[in-house]
This record gives sequence, structure tokens and C-alpha cells, in this order.
Amino acid sequence: MAIATGTKAPDFTLKSKNDEGLADITLSSNFGSSATVLLFFPLAFTSVCQDELCGIRDSLAEYSNVDAVVYGISVDSPFSQEAFAKANGLNFPLLSDFNKEVSKAYDVLFEDLLGFKGVSKRSAFVISRDGEVVYSESSDDPKQLPDFAAIKAALA
Repeated sequence: MAIATGTKAPDFTLKSKNDEGLADITLSSNFGSSATVLLFFPLAFTSVCQDELCGIRDSLAEYSNVDAVVYGISVDSPFSQEAFAKANGLNFPLLSDFNKEVSKAYDVLFEDLLGFKGVSKRSAFVISRDGEVVYSESSDDPKQLPDFAAIKAALA
């Protein structure tokens, strides 16, 4: 079961890759200034993940307007994620949980998905400016998209 609302969000530092190179992104760097939306997704270059993240791309202003930062997280390498982001025009950071530590900390790691060991479950978390989990959703069905209306309501 994914971490519950009302708990302190496990902090992390993950790699992100763009044209400027590799960068470390630390969750707690947003504390005090922005809410954070974490969207765990199974694998880059898969149709449902593409639909989910392109939907976020198209509605990113709605998150920015409420001072929320959005991160996509998967176990793909940062290099695969960069190619996926470029192919889909994604305009927000994708973070590589290649070592699966953050997916484990948030308790959203499939033991086995279609024969792949250790893939992130499709999950969504809203972290308050104070670092508290105010929304938590995780699905064992990789085709089920998060409840974006509920995510936006948690940011209001």
C-alpha cells in the first residue's frame, strides 16, 4: 500500500537529463515554496504512460497557476527519459529512479509486471509546501490513469 496522506514525504534526490546534462533534483528543495506533484509511471515509450504525461504537458499551466511543481518518475535511465521527453514535447522534469529506492520508499514498486521485475506502479502523490503527503493514489492496474481532478483539488 502506498504511503498514506498525513505522513511526511520521504525525501529523495534523483537524476534528470536534458540538453544541459544530468542534474540532481531534490524533493525537499521545493518545501517552503511550492507544492509538488509526483507522478510515478511504469515505463517510458509505452502508450498509457505517453497518454498520461502528454495530458500533464497539455495542462501544466493549471499546476503552475497554483505554484505546484510536477515531476514524472520511473525506473528508466535518465537517458531513456530524455529521449521520451523530447519525442513527446514534455515540458516538466522526468526523474530516474533507476535504483528503485524512491519507488520502494513510496511503496509503489511492482514485484513483477509482465515479467519485468521492479517497475513503478502508476501512482500520484501531492506533497504540501510543508513536506506532508496530502494526496496519495496508487493502482495495481498499469492502465488506470490517476484521478487528475482529485490531484488538482488537493492543490487548491
